Amino acid sequence: MSEIKESKNFTPKILVFSTDKISDPGIDLAGLLRIHYPPNVYAICLPCSSSVKSRWILRAFEKGFDGVFIAADGTDCPYSPSCPQRTGELVARTQELLKEKGIDPARLKMAAICSVCAESFSNHMKNFHEALVGLGSIKA
Repeated sequence: MSEIKESKNFTPKILVFSTDKISDPGIDLAGLLRIHYPPNVYAICLPCSSSVKSRWILRAFEKGFDGVFIAADGTDCPYSPSCPQRTGELVARTQELLKEKGIDPARLKMAAICSVCAESFSNHMKNFHEALVGLGSIKA
């Protein structure tokens, strides 16, 4: 098992937008299987990843989250066949807004997470955590 590195006084807070039918069951499975990922990961469950709003992501940074991860539905979305495209466009738009506000766009990530992707989710969280440790606290 790989260790999760942290700087002396900094553990990044990560907000995950997950989806109730696709990615959230995969995240839950990680817990059931006791697959470890960083402890400061918080999830909000929504019906569809394309329903995430840029203002929600910006608000997360205002409230002290160091990174935001969208656990996207991908092509499995039961609500919209254009979900992957719309979610990708949302991330690109929001990363531009982050640049305008002086926030590194690398603090926003997206990946398709399916209902059995427990190991994949854990790996994404570990990698994102490490990247955020390298970037430092958003409050700094």
